[in-house]
Amino acid sequence: MKASVALSIALAFAANAAHAQTAAAADPISALVNQLELEKYKATIKSLTRFGDRRHGTERNRQALDWIEAQLKAYGCSNVERLQYQFTEPAARGKPAVAAGGGAGGPPGQGGSTLFGNRAPTGVNTDPMKQPDERLRALNAEQTPQGTSLRENVYCTKIGKTRPDEMMIVSAHMDGIGFGEAANDDGSGTALVMELARIFNAPGVETERSIRFALWNNEETGLNGAAAYVEQRKNLQGIESPKGSGKYPEPRWLGMIQHDMMLFDHGMPVPKLDDAGKPVLDAKGHPVYVLPKEQRAEADVNIEFQSNSKQAEASARLAWDFRAANDKYATNYPAAVGFHMTNTDSTPFMDLVPSISLRENERGQQIGSGWNPHWHQPTDLYSNYSDKDFLLGLNAAQTTLAGVAKLVGARVVKP
Repeated sequence: MKASVALSIALAFAANAAHAQTAAAADPISALVNQLELEKYKATIKSLTRFGDRRHGTERNRQALDWIEAQLKAYGCSNVERLQYQFTEPAARGKPAVAAGGGAGGPPGQGGSTLFGNRAPTGVNTDPMKQPDERLRALNAEQTPQGTSLRENVYCTKIGKTRPDEMMIVSAHMDGIGFGEAANDDGSGTALVMELARIFNAPGVETERSIRFALWNNEETGLNGAAAYVEQRKNLQGIESPKGSGKYPEPRWLGMIQHDMMLFDHGMPVPKLDDAGKPVLDAKGHPVYVLPKEQRAEADVNIEFQSNSKQAEASARLAWDFRAANDKYATNYPAAVGFHMTNTDSTPFMDLVPSISLRENERGQQIGSGWNPHWHQPTDLYSNYSDKDFLLGLNAAQTTLAGVAKLVGARVVKP
């Protein structure tokens, strides 16, 4: 009897395994997307917050780079590399790549956008005393050294089986500012890219084309890390080295997908009310606006391209492909497509290759109108986000994973 039960169990397990293999073969994208887990995504963000705001040029930034490299290697992405470049502090903050627009609805925003509706103040916190947590204030005490010094980007590559000479770039920036934990900006984007690196490099996952998982430095100073990569690597695309080896140190770029601030879409700022339910006014008599505390039910993943770039048409097609991937594979939040991509690491690429950026909000119109009160502030802390917030980031990961998997010809085989 016991032997019969054991045999039945063994046969059931074998049947389940066979069914899983059949399902993976039928829709390998679904099999890969299903490996994304909210708790793993949250844990990666939490680990990044151990390094404070990861301000460029500091020891905590270098420690974060070392930790990211170690994690990528642990995921099986063994060919981790670093790109070095020189950066001079102080430097002018990066400007939008295109002229601002503006229209009947309101004043101009960055990237060619128009600022509609209620607007809350935005800015970069430079005062360490605005961070009430003494431990975090001490962790973030070291500031960027003056003068010129070395910086590094870290990246690894999943090598394609049949077209190793072509690749998609999946990226985020790993540095932050503001004397907080940079949990959202850009721990959320960095964790997303790392989770995709983990899944695509798992045993049994093959791709026809290559994927490069890149974490840029110096985004907060004007996209310097991504710009350095473009300058150093753009002319190396598709060159086999050594000749006849089948190796391509810089595969030809097919598309660039950037991630930045994935968690917070609570909607437009609303008037702050006093105990009597009347709007609170500032010293000048203007209404004070605050953000709703809960993630809105209609939150979405914003996919943007830049309509004024040389690759605008191809970038638009890429954006709509990712919107379609969201429709099919995302579990909780939809995606929206916009055409004012700006102030993010896809900008240095956008005239050379189809490029898009995924965010929690439109960068020019919505972030520029104060839709995220934690942006560059001491309050950008892991503890200030709920599971509904983290789930928005996970849905962005589902969107990108599905979109990339289709473009690189991903499949799941028996390990």
